[in-house]
Amino acid sequence: MKIWIVGLPNVGKSTLFNALTKSYAADAQNFPFCTIDPNVGIVDVRDPRVDKLAELSHSKKKIYAPIEFVDIAGLVKGAGKWEWLGNKFLSHIREVDAIVQVLRYFKDSNVSHVEGEVDPQRDVEIINDELIFADLEQLERKLPALQKKAQTTGDKFLKKEAELLQKVYAVLSDGKMAHTLLGSLNDADIKILKTYNLLTIKPVIYALNVGQDDLIDFQTIQEEFSRKLNDPVAIVCAKIESELMELEWEEKNEFLAELLELEDIEHVPTLDDMIALAFNTVGLMYYFTTWEKETKAWKVKIGSTAPQAAGVIHGDFERWFIKAEVVSCDDLLEVWSWAQAKSKWLVRLEGKDYIVQDGDVMIFKFNI
Repeated sequence: MKIWIVGLPNVGKSTLFNALTKSYAADAQNFPFCTIDPNVGIVDVRDPRVDKLAELSHSKKKIYAPIEFVDIAGLVKGAGKWEWLGNKFLSHIREVDAIVQVLRYFKDSNVSHVEGEVDPQRDVEIINDELIFADLEQLERKLPALQKKAQTTGDKFLKKEAELLQKVYAVLSDGKMAHTLLGSLNDADIKILKTYNLLTIKPVIYALNVGQDDLIDFQTIQEEFSRKLNDPVAIVCAKIESELMELEWEEKNEFLAELLELEDIEHVPTLDDMIALAFNTVGLMYYFTTWEKETKAWKVKIGSTAPQAAGVIHGDFERWFIKAEVVSCDDLLEVWSWAQAKSKWLVRLEGKDYIVQDGDVMIFKFNI
């Protein structure tokens, strides 16, 4: 899974990237375009369920699900028209699965804003306009040739593809994102569009970068912008996250809870919440395997069957699948042993039609 981090200059996206990757790979300075070449980092998605399952199974190794993050230069109004700055680096990120738009909410007179003042909604419009412009330019290059070929060959499939792209072009020309079309398209059309890697068709998650003082009211802020943007919104404080990136998950959450005077650390907004939101937005979830050798989180598409989940581990597991022993992670952790889970009838035997649920702990049975 690859995610592109995008935003205007000086909104904190490079600071966020550094916090995510626990590094200082991205230059985070108080001036526009300090990040020109893409920074790429592989991040282990810390899921506390992996830690608890590993403790239960006395696992020698813990393996979290990985995500690749890409950080490029901050976009500005009209950047897509500048070949050296716009299209050049936009070409780096067409293969991503999702886009995280970092929006500045924090106020800091020492950190300049390229548009003069802080306004998250205006920033969304600027970024979306640049993505729309980049997709329009791509379609303007490819659509005429496709239409000509469809007309000369009489190929009905090419004609259908050209009509689909023309529909997308009309939506983009109207200033709308291509993903607004998805609800009216069938699976075949969506599959065709995905081959073009349009930026505006990718799922978007908004990361609202707040200040420390804003964290007290983070739920109110999150609800407000979720309504305004009509897309998933995660609350992050990149500055604090970057300062605490060396701490372990529980230590960081406890520190934040104490800092914010919150009794329940589960309600502290962290980068893990943003990552979980990204997983859900692109239609992914986890299931787990756990034993003495290792505990591992496996990425699988929401709605996958048990054989498909087994195939993530190895293709032969899907081909020769017989059944799976399944227990909810929460149920297993509550009784704290596989034997106890079985004795309490919490472990189920599931067949090929079983739809895997997020947090399932699974043992696959197969025959070769």
